[in-house]
Amino acid sequence: MASLPLGPHHHPPPPAPEHDAVNSAAPPCDQEMAEDKQASVMEGNDAVTGHIISTTIGGKNGEPKQTISYMAERVVGNGSFGIVFQAKCLETRETVAIKKVLQDRRYKNRELQLMRSMDHPNVISLKHCFFSTTSRDELFLNLVMEYVPETLYRVLRHYSSVNQRMPLIYVKLYTYQLFRGLAYIHTVPGVCHRDVKPQNVLVDPLTHQVKLCDFGSAKVLVKGEPNISYICSRYYRAPELIFGATEYATSIDIWSAGCVLAELLLGQPLFPGDTAVDQLVEIIKVLGTPTREEIRCMNPNYTEFRFPQIKAHPWHKIFHKRMPPEAIDLTSRLLQYSPSFRCTALEACAHPFFDELREPNARLPNGRPLPSLFNFKQELAGASPELIAKLIPEHVRRQSGLNFLQMPGT
Repeated sequence: MASLPLGPHHHPPPPAPEHDAVNSAAPPCDQEMAEDKQASVMEGNDAVTGHIISTTIGGKNGEPKQTISYMAERVVGNGSFGIVFQAKCLETRETVAIKKVLQDRRYKNRELQLMRSMDHPNVISLKHCFFSTTSRDELFLNLVMEYVPETLYRVLRHYSSVNQRMPLIYVKLYTYQLFRGLAYIHTVPGVCHRDVKPQNVLVDPLTHQVKLCDFGSAKVLVKGEPNISYICSRYYRAPELIFGATEYATSIDIWSAGCVLAELLLGQPLFPGDTAVDQLVEIIKVLGTPTREEIRCMNPNYTEFRFPQIKAHPWHKIFHKRMPPEAIDLTSRLLQYSPSFRCTALEACAHPFFDELREPNARLPNGRPLPSLFNFKQELAGASPELIAKLIPEHVRRQSGLNFLQMPGT
């Protein structure tokens, strides 16, 4: 499971975004503390490989205690947050991903709190967590997650290395599942991811199931409470963040997902800015200069600024001639200056671009079935009957005997 670009050929990553302080003081994990024999996992990539970390789970409400041991196999991502490594559970032989982060003893770990509240086929799942300590008395939190071998970033890199575009069926399959994961996190736990990018979208190369990962920047946004604007990786940053907005909504994730969709269609990032200002220039070159009203929607404090007047570049000229009009239409509905004009994640799922996935005989190119795409959870609560009718194809309703109009209440 990688939450960072891997390998030597990635774009230079933007500076690590700062995180909002989490101010509720309490130990972050209720699993028993485990002893980690190594001096420190932070000394380098190989410091972790081959080490065995043991922890005890259970022991509550009369459950028997169980020891679980993980053999660290290889580092798959590291950064300012800590380290992510692939490990094998010695008792079950199951492969997992463990994200190991230095823990401030004064605070709860927000990522852990959020991951505990989520359960969806398109969101990475937390198996359990435990502490480990080092000989220097540093406290680490270990988040044990399901292991998914590929990232959308690496899949994209594979196609560009052989000078090919990603087949449209995969673009549809991957982005549809990304929007379905976002529809769930935005509406059920009310979480804004704040770092949607190809590196944080995991892909199972056999089933083509997609999972959103790395909730290290995620937060439940509360109306009226300010948030930091220096968040999200640069190429995928919504323009209101570049304008310094501190009151924003989950629509920043929709912008990022729109950038991911455009990148899959183009084979390269749509807005590859070198700095925050350059990022805005790249966006203006495509969308044109924002109107005063659009600037007010992004950040009211910026209305007096003067921008060079640039006309919008027509979307159909950005993509190649054979690009389906539905792909262009969806991209244009996601990449809007005014946050409230962007479609929601659920509306994106219902877009005609994804109609091929809803066909009764839809299959992977190798003839195998598609991953489950219509096993919606509580994210349909509150959706209109018309939207639900689009989201759950008739052949699925017939098979499951569901009355789709009653779905949200189930």
